Amino acid sequence: MKLLVTGGAGFIGSNYIRYALSAHPDYRVINLDRLTYAGNLENLREVESSPGYTFIKGDIRDRDCLRDVEFDAIINFAAESHVDRSILDASPFLQTNIMGTHNLLEIARERACAFLHVSTDEVYGSTETGFFNEASPLQPNSPYAASKASSDMLVRAYVETYKIRAMITRCSNNYGPYQFPEKLVPLVIINALNRRPVPVYGDGMNVRDWIYAEDHCRAIDAVLHKGSAGEVYNIGSRNERPNIEVIRLLLEKVAGHLGLNKDELTGLINFVRDREGHDRRYAIDPSKVEKQLGWRPGTSFEEGISKTVDWYISNRQWWQRIISGEYMKYYDAQYGERLKK
Repeated sequence: MKLLVTGGAGFIGSNYIRYALSAHPDYRVINLDRLTYAGNLENLREVESSPGYTFIKGDIRDRDCLRDVEFDAIINFAAESHVDRSILDASPFLQTNIMGTHNLLEIARERACAFLHVSTDEVYGSTETGFFNEASPLQPNSPYAASKASSDMLVRAYVETYKIRAMITRCSNNYGPYQFPEKLVPLVIINALNRRPVPVYGDGMNVRDWIYAEDHCRAIDAVLHKGSAGEVYNIGSRNERPNIEVIRLLLEKVAGHLGLNKDELTGLINFVRDREGHDRRYAIDPSKVEKQLGWRPGTSFEEGISKTVDWYISNRQWWQRIISGEYMKYYDAQYGERLKK
């Protein structure tokens, strides 16, 4: 299979590429990424020389660029994804998440190839009780979530109108290696290591369901191979936690690594003004993907958090290069001269 992975230099996309090349040695994976601030080719250093891997610097907003690439199926990870940034300026989210998805759907229609759209549980909005299933109404509360809900509706429309084989996955909060430092889990770990304040929105009791990135990648692979056209699959680990509980656990794990008492780091917690439109609780029911496709998460929350803290402590240079901006030079160093030739 020639598989086009858009946004493959980002957090979940790069985790998926590494998984796919390991699980399917006969695959050819084409990573198309615009390399925005969150795209980092150092995430894929270990596979960049693999004969099954190709990188193309490209933009899903450019349909002509997409037509130049040969592939049999598309997995769309490419997205602007940070809620705080969408509150400051929604325009990039509308352009990439909606119009970029539209371009990919047009290419999938022209080539009659499979299309898997990676979405988010945030499209459902917030709920105080119960769980969202795939038939729950979409009630996005942030510009980011609204842009993803819009792209989901486009996917549905292309299945109904043009009969393409397209599926949607909606996943809960991911964590694990190579997550950009602006996100909650790496932000807490890095700030703790640097003895900097750890900001907590509101009262810290906003609840999220957490899934280890590798488990999410296995679920995506299952949907690609066994999912049905037009279907939505919720992906979650049944690991609901208030944000403050996740933060305290992370600080405890970091303290253990540093030989400190956990109270020495919990003092870094700094409650700040709540974010606009901050959803109180996300909770999804993953029964469908479990029953129909046989997927189950393989990593417990405690195990995943421990592995994640270990990784960030062992890979300080990776996140230090992001903070300094040095990581943005990796593309030119590794690919610039080759592309000029």
